[in-house]
Amino acid sequence: MKTALRTCPLCEAVCGLTLTLDDDNHITSVKGDRDDPFSKGFICPKGASFGHLDEDPDRLSAPLIRRGDEWVTVSWDEAFAAVAAGLGKVIAEHGRKSLALYVGNPNAHTVAGALYNTPLIRALGTRNIFSASTADQMPKHVSSGLMFGDPVAIPVPDLDRTDYLLMLGANPLESNGSLCTAPDFPGRLKAIRKRGGKVVVVDPRLTRTAKLADEHIFVKPGTDAYLLFAIVHTLFTEGLTAVDVESNGLDEVRSAATPFTPEAVAARTGVPADVIVRIAHELAAAPTAAVYARIGTCTAEFGTLAQWLVDVINVLTGNLDRPGGVMFANPAAPGPRRTRAFTTGRWTSRARQLPEAFGELPVATLADELETPGDGQVRGLVTVAGNPVLSAPSGPRIGAALSNVEFMVSVDRYLNETTEHANVILPPPPSTQSSHYDFALLGFAVRNYARYSPPMLPLGDRPSEAEILARLSMIAAGQDGDPMLLDEMIIDQTLRAAVGAKGSGVEGREVGDLRADLQGNSGVELRLDMMLRLGPYGEWSGGGNLSLQTLLDNPHGLDLGPLESQLPGRLLTESGKVELAPAKMLDDVTRLRESLERAPADIVLIGRRQLRSNNSWMHNVSTLVGGSNKCTLQINPFDMERLGLTDSATIKSAAGELIVPLEPTDTIMPGVVSLPHGWGHSGSTQRVAAAHAGVNANALTDDAVVDVPSGNAVFNGVPVTVSPVG
Repeated sequence: MKTALRTCPLCEAVCGLTLTLDDDNHITSVKGDRDDPFSKGFICPKGASFGHLDEDPDRLSAPLIRRGDEWVTVSWDEAFAAVAAGLGKVIAEHGRKSLALYVGNPNAHTVAGALYNTPLIRALGTRNIFSASTADQMPKHVSSGLMFGDPVAIPVPDLDRTDYLLMLGANPLESNGSLCTAPDFPGRLKAIRKRGGKVVVVDPRLTRTAKLADEHIFVKPGTDAYLLFAIVHTLFTEGLTAVDVESNGLDEVRSAATPFTPEAVAARTGVPADVIVRIAHELAAAPTAAVYARIGTCTAEFGTLAQWLVDVINVLTGNLDRPGGVMFANPAAPGPRRTRAFTTGRWTSRARQLPEAFGELPVATLADELETPGDGQVRGLVTVAGNPVLSAPSGPRIGAALSNVEFMVSVDRYLNETTEHANVILPPPPSTQSSHYDFALLGFAVRNYARYSPPMLPLGDRPSEAEILARLSMIAAGQDGDPMLLDEMIIDQTLRAAVGAKGSGVEGREVGDLRADLQGNSGVELRLDMMLRLGPYGEWSGGGNLSLQTLLDNPHGLDLGPLESQLPGRLLTESGKVELAPAKMLDDVTRLRESLERAPADIVLIGRRQLRSNNSWMHNVSTLVGGSNKCTLQINPFDMERLGLTDSATIKSAAGELIVPLEPTDTIMPGVVSLPHGWGHSGSTQRVAAAHAGVNANALTDDAVVDVPSGNAVFNGVPVTVSPVG
C-alpha cells in the first residue's frame, strides 16, 4: 500500500484528498486530507468516489476514429493525422469562420483547460466560441466586468468573518459552492450561526441549505431582480446607505429603483413587503453583511440585473471590499491582467445577431450556427470536455444539427451523447496520471490558498491532456509539432512582457536568465512555476518566496492568509471607480419594469442541483447514482391534486415535452416544478448512465429566450404545463 495526496477536481470546493493505492496502483481508499489548511479533512460523496470515477471501465483509454457506423481504436499519431486532415479540409473549403469551439464545465477543473484553451481559440481563428459559461455564470462575469472593469473580478462572501449572509438561488450544501470556493461550506455556514450571526436563504425550494439557515424565504422563480431592487429602494428611502468606496452612479441607481417598491413587487415575487423591508434593515444594521447569489439567479430572464443588484446592495451597505462583507481573492497564480476596461457586443453571432460577452457567443445560438445555411455556417467543430446535447438549451436540436458538421473532433473521456457525433475522439488520461492546480477556482476562494498535485502515476505512452490540447492548437494553426514548442513560446512571451513592464519585480532582467531559473518536468509545471514566481506571493514579484518548489515541499497546500482589501487597485474601469450604474444595466431596467405588469405563468420549471452529480459527467459511477440522485420532477402535493396527477406526468414547454416520474414534496412552492439538469442517457454506451437514463431537461428549455445583457440561457422560471400522461 502507498499513500498519495491530491486536490479533488470534481467540484469547486478544491478539497484535499488522501488516497491509498495498492501494488497494482488501484485506489483502495479515499479520505479527506486533515492536514490541508483550507479543507481540513472535509470530503463529499463525489470526492469519496474519486477512485471509481478514475477507473470507470467505460472511460476511453485510446483515441477513436469513426469509420462509417463503427468506432475504430487507433494510435495517437494516426488520430492527430486525421484531425489535421479533417480540420485542414474544412478550413480550405469554407475558411476559419466556419470553425467553432465548445468548451464544457470540466475545463474549470483542469490545468489543461486553464492553460491551453486560450491558445486553441487563437489557433482556430474563429469567433464561434461557445462554452458552458453561457448556460451557467455569464451574468456574473458581465455585471462584474461592467462594475469593476474586469469580468473575473468577482467578489465573494467573506464567510469566515461575516455576521449576516443573504443567499439567493444558491444551494451550497449540494453544490459545495459556486463562484465561491469554500471547502466545507456547510461547516462555514454553521460557524456563522455559532458566533451569533444570521444566515437567510431565498429560494423557491426548501433546500438542504435552507433547512440549515436561520430563515428561509420562498420566492417565485425568475423574480430575484425585483426583490433585490426593492431592497435597494428601501435602503435609499429609509436612509440606510453607507457607501465607503469611490463610486459613480449613486443617483442613477436611486432613480432606477424608484418604481420597485416593496409593495409593488410583493405579489410578483411572493415575498411580503414587510419581509423585504426587514431584510433591508437587517443588512444595513449588521456589523458586517454579504449578499451572495448563484446559478438560480444567473439562469433566469433577468440574470445580469440580479447579479448587478447583488453588488449594488453590497456597496450601498458598505460591505464591498471589507472584511466580513464581500471581497476579492488574491490568487497565487493569476492569469494575464486585462489592459482595457470590459465591454460586450464586440461582435455578434451570424444567425441571430446575439452579442458577444467575455469573448463568447451564447450557447443558446449554437444550434442556429450549425443549422443556418450560408457563408460562415459551422462546418468544423471542436469540443473539449463538453456535452451540449444534454447541457445546453434545446439540446436535442443541437444533437440533430450536428449532422451538418463535416468534421468534428472531441477531447473527452467518454463516448457520450455529444461525442458520438464526432469523427475523432481524443481521450485525456485519468486524474491519477495528471497534474492539478486550480487556476480558475482559486480566483474565487474565500481564503487565499495554493496547492499543487503532481501526477500520481506515470503516463506511459499516452500524452497528457495538456499535450493533447497543445498539439491540437498547433494543428489548428497549421504547425503540427512538439507540444513543448507552444509552451516555450508562451513562456518567452510572458517573460518578455514582465521584464518590459515598468515597476514589475523583474523589470530590466534578462529573459534567458529567468527562463533558466524555471523548474518543472513538463510544460504545465514550467508555466505554473513562472506564474507563481511572477504572482503576488512570488519571489520575482517581491511579495514572498512562492514557486513550484515551495508547493512541492508543502503537498498539503499553503494557507496564504485571509482576504484583504484590493480596491482601488483591482479596478480596471476607465474612471478608476466602482461603476454603480453602467449604461447597459440601466437600459435593461426598462425591460424589467415593463415585465412587472406581465401576468405570471401558472406553473414554471426550475432546475435542481444534486450533491452526487456535476451536470452530465458523473452519471456513470454506480456509487453516485440512485437514492436522492435521480431524475424526477419535484412538485408540490397541492399541484398534484389540482392537476389530477398520480405517479408520472407530461410536462410541456414552448420548446418540447417529456414524460417524467413525479416526486411530490412540500419543500417546493406551489406553482413550481423542478427537474435536475444533465440527465437523458437513454441508449448511451455508458452502461451505468444508460441504466439510470432519466430525461433531458433541456428538451424543455427554449434557446430563443436568453438574458439580454449576457446572452445566458434561461433554465429557471420556464413556463410549462403539467398534465396526466395520455
